[in-house]
Amino acid sequence: MTVLPDDGLSLAAEFPDATHEQWQRLVEGVLRKSGKEVSGEAAEDALSTKLEDGLTTRPLYTAPEAAPDTGFPGFAPFVRGGSAAGNAASGWDVRQRIAGTDPVRVNDAALADLENGTTSLWLAVGDAGLPAAGLARALEGVYLDLAPVSLDPGAQYAEAARALLALYTERGVEPEAAHASLGADPLGHEARTGEALDLAEAAGLAAETAAAWPHVRALTVDALPYHEAGGSAAEELGLSLATGVAYLRALTGAGLGTEAALGQLEFRYAATADQFLTIAKLRAARRLWSRIAEACGAPQAGAQRQHAVTSPVMMTRRDPWVNMLRTTVACMAAGVGGADAVTVLPFDQELGLPDAFARRVSRNTSTILMEESHLARVIDPAGGSYYVEQLTDEIAHAAWEFFQTVEKAGGQAAALRSGLVAERLAATWAERSKKLAKRREPITGVSEFPLLSEKPVVREPAPAPLTGGLPRVRRDEAYEALRARSDAHLAATGKRPTVFLAALGPAAAHTGRATFASNLFQAGGVTPVHDPVSVTPDTAAAAYAASGADGMAVLCSSDALYEEQAEAVAAALRSAGATTVFLAGKPGTAASAVDEYVFAGCDAVAVLSSVLDRMGVSS
Repeated sequence: MTVLPDDGLSLAAEFPDATHEQWQRLVEGVLRKSGKEVSGEAAEDALSTKLEDGLTTRPLYTAPEAAPDTGFPGFAPFVRGGSAAGNAASGWDVRQRIAGTDPVRVNDAALADLENGTTSLWLAVGDAGLPAAGLARALEGVYLDLAPVSLDPGAQYAEAARALLALYTERGVEPEAAHASLGADPLGHEARTGEALDLAEAAGLAAETAAAWPHVRALTVDALPYHEAGGSAAEELGLSLATGVAYLRALTGAGLGTEAALGQLEFRYAATADQFLTIAKLRAARRLWSRIAEACGAPQAGAQRQHAVTSPVMMTRRDPWVNMLRTTVACMAAGVGGADAVTVLPFDQELGLPDAFARRVSRNTSTILMEESHLARVIDPAGGSYYVEQLTDEIAHAAWEFFQTVEKAGGQAAALRSGLVAERLAATWAERSKKLAKRREPITGVSEFPLLSEKPVVREPAPAPLTGGLPRVRRDEAYEALRARSDAHLAATGKRPTVFLAALGPAAAHTGRATFASNLFQAGGVTPVHDPVSVTPDTAAAAYAASGADGMAVLCSSDALYEEQAEAVAAALRSAGATTVFLAGKPGTAASAVDEYVFAGCDAVAVLSSVLDRMGVSS
């Protein structure tokens, strides 16, 4: 190695380091221009974003705020990855989910997936999928020594596990060559259905598996039921830890050593379109599980095996094509976060059985990210980011606190049966629902920029999901209910409910608020109509009469024009039959002229429900 001489030249000598206080003063100046007189930490707080779990994303992160030492990839606490090479050797496992009851069709889908980039299969078996007896036909032609199989068997885990292991034996697959996850998850099944299962049977299955099949994991800690019930990232992690600890107790009680017991578990987490939160969550999960393994006396056996699944909660039924963008971001975050296996749910997942095109897109998402974007070639690419490291640390602390709460309540089973889990998740979802209703958390294609003229995407019905336990929530559910009312009205009358947008003045004055109002009403299935030329007090009545609006009109313009024209235009609209006149803008503006207001931060769901009620659109 050649060492260059020190010539005393410092290229940054003329540029001294800026201080945090100097940055804050610049922020103060920017905020002052927007009418906010704040200084110091208050200025920084004004640019911060509050997240769930009491976390806050700040606008600037610097070295002094870095989290504790994260260690090295492949070594405890495994924040940077469960193996020294990460996914750099061959990328993450592209695990395709197949849900269906017909073994022949499942087999066709499995072979097509494996021939086109999928590296492992995730099969729904039991009440929500294939009968266990159909596994042999479903896996016909699959090289079981090359393609790992993961089962999602619900209550039928023992029957499904024995069917798969028998299939390995029948086809001459050596135990060392079999890689599988048998999917036994009694507590996850209880969370889904309310049906309690005996942990002893699952522990016995794990003991048999550990003795004969070195690369087969018997138990899955599935955190999706908690995510799908509205849980936050920290709640998802905390409940997964509590479940994992319950399984460790059962396994060691069945005679397995601690290291062997740890080796029988795989963890499943949701990956969302909030990329940094997903990255931090997966890194924090490994750190927390490593802490538990250390407490159990097996620190180097605590590398958590992670299966990430793109979030069903974020998937929409309207404009489902946008789901491709959401799942791409989620897949990227899962890969960057160090997940061992990633399942990208097809964009039409919530509409029924995905078609061949949707399945192709889902598996190619991982392929593009690995082969063309080279995401897997870097080990822990987010590591060292002050923001990611701090967020990882904060989520880990929040999750550990909730885990301790569950343990104090008697453990995961007791917390499920007492209602503690359901109440906590319901409270979290209620708060998030408020943000969704106010469009503070936008849903592109649903609450923002909906397209009412789009033809619905129709798919074959999928097997009914397991129910009876925790609820399954969706971000789009409130808007979906409104749109369903609009659809029924369209089917009955031949037209959607309609509102008239009364634009005042030139385009520069009304475009922003007209666009806002148009998006808001369409989110509820209400079609906005307006004359391409701005209305005046003299033309408003005729324009409204010609529009076919159902008694509703919205004034859209600047505050100055509202003061000049709102009262006269509103009177003209009422004379033509408008029963309610809204104003797009601040409450109190032209108060004597209008009935209601729509504005950024208003409860859009409540407004739209009221509008449909007044239009006579039945619920």
